[in-house]
Amino acid sequence: MPYSIAAAVHSELLIKKSRFIACVQPMTDRGAAQKVVAELWAQHPGAAHVCWALLAGGQSAAVDDGEPSGTAGRPMLDVLRHQDLEGVLATVVRYFGGVKLGAGGLVRAYTDGVAQALLKSEKIPIIKLHYLTCTAPYAMEGMVRREIEMAGAHLDNVTHSDEVRFEFSLADSAAAQLISRLNEAGHGRIQWIAPDE
Repeated sequence: MPYSIAAAVHSELLIKKSRFIACVQPMTDRGAAQKVVAELWAQHPGAAHVCWALLAGGQSAAVDDGEPSGTAGRPMLDVLRHQDLEGVLATVVRYFGGVKLGAGGLVRAYTDGVAQALLKSEKIPIIKLHYLTCTAPYAMEGMVRREIEMAGAHLDNVTHSDEVRFEFSLADSAAAQLISRLNEAGHGRIQWIAPDE
């Protein structure tokens, strides 16, 4: 199951006089991530690098920002992937301390910064929702409401006209079972409506 994180969390490392300020935070897309990176540059004008990695579906990114290729962005992205995260931005601001760390040292510094920040984060499961709409005769309204409630679904809207129309959402993994139970209990009198109707 993929996870996101509840809020931004920071960590800081000092390695051979270089300062690494790491942050992990929830993030939905690349445009928002780039704004955060621009804000970090404004807050840290003396920094040598602001490296970042975004794991957000088709908008994922790994940016080394002048560090040797593959020593910052990609390792940071790998940490996010290893933790099964989605919709998360990792940034590391580096102040150069005058001592070169080498490729292996850089990879360790960037991954350790992100990993330490993640240790402090609260992970929250990402639950994909399924939206359903059905109609039922008035005599079945109570039964449908009970089934929806027992399935842990959220009743979004109920309208009464010729029949009762229910609009509700629930975890994607529970949708097929609820549809099956309602079809069986409704003896074919519950009608399912496509999302765009």
